[in-house]
Amino acid sequence: MTSLATGASRASAAPTPLTLEQRPETVPPNSAAADLLGTDLAGLREIACSATPSDVDRALGASRLDLRDFAALLSAPAAARLEDLATAAHRLTVQRFGRTVRLFAPLYLSSECVSTCTYCGFSADNPITRRTLEPREARAEAEELAGRGFRHLLLVAGEHARIVNRDYLVACVEAIAPVVDELSIEVQVWDTDMYRRLLAAGCDGLVVYQETYNRTTYADVHLKGKKRNYDWRIAAPDRGGEAGMRRLGIGALLGLHDDWRAEAIALATHAAALTRRWWRSEISVALPRLRPAAGGFEPADPVRDDQLVQLLCALRLTLPDVGITLSTREPSELRDALVPLGVTTLSAGSSTEPGGYTTPDRSDPQFEVSDHRSPAEVAMALRTAGYDPVWKDWQRS
Repeated sequence: MTSLATGASRASAAPTPLTLEQRPETVPPNSAAADLLGTDLAGLREIACSATPSDVDRALGASRLDLRDFAALLSAPAAARLEDLATAAHRLTVQRFGRTVRLFAPLYLSSECVSTCTYCGFSADNPITRRTLEPREARAEAEELAGRGFRHLLLVAGEHARIVNRDYLVACVEAIAPVVDELSIEVQVWDTDMYRRLLAAGCDGLVVYQETYNRTTYADVHLKGKKRNYDWRIAAPDRGGEAGMRRLGIGALLGLHDDWRAEAIALATHAAALTRRWWRSEISVALPRLRPAAGGFEPADPVRDDQLVQLLCALRLTLPDVGITLSTREPSELRDALVPLGVTTLSAGSSTEPGGYTTPDRSDPQFEVSDHRSPAEVAMALRTAGYDPVWKDWQRS
């Protein structure tokens, strides 16, 4: 909460705070966030610790899995059954989604940020070259990406409420929406009215990474800025659902907290709650592993490839209709191998700097990417593996 004194006319009196913006420190009742926070996550984590091979057998044989089954599939006995998990996840993915993978590209609007986050290249304390695109420049980026085949873009920006403000974001959405068929945002979190404004301007989806679901770790890595409000952020997908966003995406930065199984359990619980509460919206989850970033950041608790595979398969088996997104943070060989196990959406040919598609190298990127293939090369790899790359699966009326 921000406040100002009432002014010189009351200089002799005690200052009366004037509320400029109110962000509750609790989540709304009857929300997916409330369902998540009301779940015994510690109990589910204990199941992941104590599950037996028979628990894994039962989960793999169930026609409909619950969160207890999900926890069992994260256990050590389940890790010894990766081939079985992969076979089941592949079979279910083909049943639910066919052999199709949606392609999208991130479009960075601004690297300006007033938040200090230890893991982010855009963190306010990093001495990087920053840039903010004008709406016409953002449209030029969108036109370039459309020329490369993309019909779904994700707008990304740092957290700077003065520069990347409400009117600016609406102007960018209005400029870009006529160029592509689907447009989502991943920016600082807003209230429901702002999400309604963005929806009216042509935005179809909202992506919000909680970063980490562990409150202690969250406080440790978010040192300054409005992003420190854990509850305001965790309820953002609910506000997007209330506004009518067609797509709601969530994720956790794997490796930020030192217990990937605890993060996975919270992520799956959140996704399941969103599916129940906002059934009109398409729910998706992302599994980004932390990458080196400006300021010398290196992940202290990296998640191994086999652990990522186990998590991906467990998510697919437990949440069969939820989309799973994999970004260019991962190397090309691993991305190709993970697609059959449950991935439904891939980014391709990504740049993580503002203007990176039309006027690159004028600012610093948010993080390093690992898959440097062009969109056409990614599409060809999918076709070679027997999958159809989907550039467009919806159109505004």
